[in-house]
Amino acid sequence: MATETQTTAIQPTSLIAHSTQKTIPRGPVTTTLNFYHPPSDGSTPFNYVEQPPPNAPQRNYSDTTTTLTINDLRGREAEASLSSHAFAPIQNVSSAATRSIFSSSDEEIKKVYYPEVEELLLQQTGAKRVLLFDHTIRLATPGAKRAPVNRVHVDQTNFSGPQRVHLHLPPSEAEAALKERVRIINVWRPLNPPIVSHPLAFADTRSVPEEAMVGIEHRYPDRTGETAAVRWTEGQQWWYWSGMEEGERLLLCCWDSETGVRVPHSAFVDPRSEAGANRESIEVRALVFG
Repeated sequence: MATETQTTAIQPTSLIAHSTQKTIPRGPVTTTLNFYHPPSDGSTPFNYVEQPPPNAPQRNYSDTTTTLTINDLRGREAEASLSSHAFAPIQNVSSAATRSIFSSSDEEIKKVYYPEVEELLLQQTGAKRVLLFDHTIRLATPGAKRAPVNRVHVDQTNFSGPQRVHLHLPPSEAEAALKERVRIINVWRPLNPPIVSHPLAFADTRSVPEEAMVGIEHRYPDRTGETAAVRWTEGQQWWYWSGMEEGERLLLCCWDSETGVRVPHSAFVDPRSEAGANRESIEVRALVFG
């Protein structure tokens, strides 16, 4: 088995204190999620990753807000798996990456934390090879460079998945890799546990039909990728993992070339959270081969 790392990372400069909320909200919660609403002119939906060109909007589509119940995965962790649900909760994960690592530099994160993520993915997936290509730290504080995304989405599609493989591997290796199974998996970790503010909601892939998925042009300065927005459809089953702790990781499969599973997800506002309990988290994205 082999592991590799390639990364383009975005990291805020500082982290705030651990959550001070005394009571951790548990159980099902009724709240709202923001789903896809198409451009009014019928054009192809797009989003600019960086600053848009003059007179262009950051994105040309909007949201429609739906009230729904999000179930709590706490106590039911054994019921979920990457293969069936496209998400998997992992408990009792040890880490040498202390809080100071995540407020230092990208190089320190790659040096200390990336090997742990690679080993975790190899253990949990049985993969032959893992290549980490990106990480993002998110802060639910005003002015943060990257805040929690309160919009239902999937990071990858059947267009951008193979594109990612070609982006990070030489042409001959990419073609060979795509003849076998490739997955793109996010590893989500809390940085100021327990997570009580802006927790992450994620859908059982089996409950979201393909017709609910909408390709979005993801426009970088030098290329155009694709993410997926999601329409609300009846029967979608949504989950969150209440009060995620230090030794817990959430695996999110955003693309699987073999099975087609993908996990819609979004941050959401839990009305039971106390003011000031701002979320901090890191997600590391990986190509998982085999």
